[in-house]
Amino acid sequence: MSKMLIPILFAIGTAVFWGCYGPTIGNAQTPRVDGKPLLPPEGWTPFKPYVFIGIAYLVIAIAGGLVMMKIKGDSFSFSGDHFPTAKWGFLAGALGAAGALCLTTAMMTSRGNAMLVMPIVFGGAVSVTALVSAIRLYGHTTISPALWVGMALTVVGVVIVATNTPHGHAGPAPKSDAAASAVDSGAPGQASVATSDPGAANS
Repeated sequence: MSKMLIPILFAIGTAVFWGCYGPTIGNAQTPRVDGKPLLPPEGWTPFKPYVFIGIAYLVIAIAGGLVMMKIKGDSFSFSGDHFPTAKWGFLAGALGAAGALCLTTAMMTSRGNAMLVMPIVFGGAVSVTALVSAIRLYGHTTISPALWVGMALTVVGVVIVATNTPHGHAGPAPKSDAAASAVDSGAPGQASVATSDPGAANS
């Protein structure tokens, strides 16, 4: 049980981090004017926050990876017998970066609606993983029919969540007490100025 605890904990950590990814990147969407996204140069495209997603990957993956390699006594060679680490690592990183770009664009164009986008992402990712595994192991193992039932239930669940996700815009932010008092105090002052001018009244 102890051997399984560590991968389970890291899998839960992945779900937590990736689950927070969508709502977090949704905060980086461009402002909207009359319901339409503000375009450059006043606004921005999904590629602008995507740049800093790449910087975060660069800092955490490269710096963290090199530090842990040093701690674990790993070699820094990526050639020869170690070349598969570079080849498949780069391919996995490219797929992850492409997925991050798709997710960022989805969040930007859905007005940061994480409850719509994220179920599709995670439900679809589970199904794609199952399909890829089934293709790779085809002929070497027996695929249970329960797999296809589970994938169908995943699609149904995604549709139910997506179609019942609350849509719309948040209401306008309430005025602060200072702004409200300034407006209230300004209105009588303007009226008194207008009525205190005899020339304006006679004209």
